[in-house]
Amino acid sequence: MFVPLFLAAVSTAPSVVRAQQPSHAGTGPGTFEIVGKSGVSAQQLFLGNDQKVYIIDKAQNNEAQVAGHPAWATEYDLNTNQYRAMDVITNTFCAGGSVMGDGRWLVVGGNQPVTTGGNTTVPGGPDPYKDNDGGNSVRYITPCTDGNCNYSYDTMSGRRWYPTLETLEDGSIIMIGGNMFGGYVNNQGNNNPTFEFYPSRGAPQNLTILFTTLPANLYPLTWLLPSNKLLIQTNWGTELFDPVTFEEDTLPDVPPPVRTYPASAAPAMLPLTPANNYTATVLFCGGSDLQPDQWTAGLDMTQVPAQASCVSITPDVDRTWHEEDDLPVGRTMSNFILLPDQTLFLCNGANMGTAGYGTDPWTKGDSYADGPIFKPLIYDPSKPAGSRFSDEGLSESTVARMYHSTATLLPDGSVFVAGSSPHPDVVLDNTPYPTEYRVERFYPWYYQKTRPEPQGLPSSITYGGNQFDVTLTAADLNQDGATALEQTTVVIIRTGFATHAINFGQRMLQLDNTYTLNKDGSAVLHVSQLPPNPALFAPGTAWLFVVVNGVPSIGKMVMIGSGKIEEQPKLAATVLPPKSVPEGTTIPTNTTINKGDQEGAGVKTAGNVTGGAMFAAIAATVLAVLAAL
Repeated sequence: MFVPLFLAAVSTAPSVVRAQQPSHAGTGPGTFEIVGKSGVSAQQLFLGNDQKVYIIDKAQNNEAQVAGHPAWATEYDLNTNQYRAMDVITNTFCAGGSVMGDGRWLVVGGNQPVTTGGNTTVPGGPDPYKDNDGGNSVRYITPCTDGNCNYSYDTMSGRRWYPTLETLEDGSIIMIGGNMFGGYVNNQGNNNPTFEFYPSRGAPQNLTILFTTLPANLYPLTWLLPSNKLLIQTNWGTELFDPVTFEEDTLPDVPPPVRTYPASAAPAMLPLTPANNYTATVLFCGGSDLQPDQWTAGLDMTQVPAQASCVSITPDVDRTWHEEDDLPVGRTMSNFILLPDQTLFLCNGANMGTAGYGTDPWTKGDSYADGPIFKPLIYDPSKPAGSRFSDEGLSESTVARMYHSTATLLPDGSVFVAGSSPHPDVVLDNTPYPTEYRVERFYPWYYQKTRPEPQGLPSSITYGGNQFDVTLTAADLNQDGATALEQTTVVIIRTGFATHAINFGQRMLQLDNTYTLNKDGSAVLHVSQLPPNPALFAPGTAWLFVVVNGVPSIGKMVMIGSGKIEEQPKLAATVLPPKSVPEGTTIPTNTTINKGDQEGAGVKTAGNVTGGAMFAAIAATVLAVLAAL
């Protein structure tokens, strides 16, 4: 019987004590810190486990070397801030990626083999990078912690450069669009207006929206919705696509500006919560207001202002677009990162121009963009309209993150930021925006708070089924009992595959929970499994956080679903027990979860606890640890 590698590792590995507090000190709330070098420029990346980030570039003259040639992939160690060069044998330039239901990460498509300067390799000519054609290449890897995993290879039927990948409800992947041989924007002769599946279900099928949205329809923005339809937004066009029947249902055009590459708005699905009945709303911010004929009209793109407009759509219940709070300034090529406190962190990008690079006389050292934005933002969807964006307490980065920049959430709740290389090959000097190897971490407001240390977290989450119970000490609850419990959430986050201002597959879902508060101030959270609908959160690995008053525990990697690519088992949802508190205790109402109060959040340390409360906290911790052994 085949046992998925992820489940085999879970079932046979010895018990390991997870870190309960961040291992990095950080530089203070709202700050960036340069922590290491990536070895290759981080055009693409994904968080593989609690120790490693996998970084992927195009074939170019990177500083990291492997097998006698420059590398274009590394495995970055989050503990040591060192990298291991990896030998990826096909050119991954502008590939797409996502995680599969068995825990493997897929990296699909790319460019033909190149030599120096990004020029196509010719038979018998120089071959310094030793790269093979990546156009129809499928690479996959099961992330490891011992430095011994490497990419394996398969192929697909046709060539895809700038493809979109989205994980489906059975854990397989749909691969959408792209073109055959690259370019700044798409065109009819270069277009690949089809979709196909991995594992393969047969020949690619045409997708109408990819015929009608040229030329800015590369990396079509795509999300699996709770209805099991796909929201696809590309150039001005928008539709719902059924991956089972292949029916396309046209929605109204997106309000200006263009959001897809190379306009490169920042998109994200907002958190799915019990309060919003797990209804999916997708937010798009920024982009470039160019008509189809303007992309190839010879404009000086560095003088095209990025736009500040934000719009959203909730397509399962409302087919109309809604205007949202504008960005403080126009942005292109920025990344939205979902944080465990249910806010969104926005970083990277520029105020002028678009994604892309070239040899045009007006470029800024090859870059089609100018005016880097160093100031991040926080977007809080729970705040009233007009006040959702804020830069309060946020410091600027010192690194220009232009074209080919990326970011991802880490298990300790910080944000890993890397990349930027708007050039056909590595350029380190005499250019305004050099190829970047510097890696930063951004530390949100909660980073240096003492974290809750929940006991009893599972290794897998099912679709329906019995609840699981999580123990919190009185100290975990800040000695605030029912008040803290009313502000405690349990969230699952998939960090996604980051490239080109998109984190493909990124989403957050809050599990339902109730609680039992004990007399000693400790508590048991009664937590539901996922609702019995795999389209809410597709199978594969993700991260589980317990968040007390806005402060997250260290995330634990969990397998969502069966760990296999298959129709997922769906169990009846369990009704959670009612909230229970000791006699005489009042359950507060109308509490607000903290999302940035520097004074009122966090877990008190033993030094803040006195007398009987300290004894109760210590005793509860000891009992919880013993129970977990």
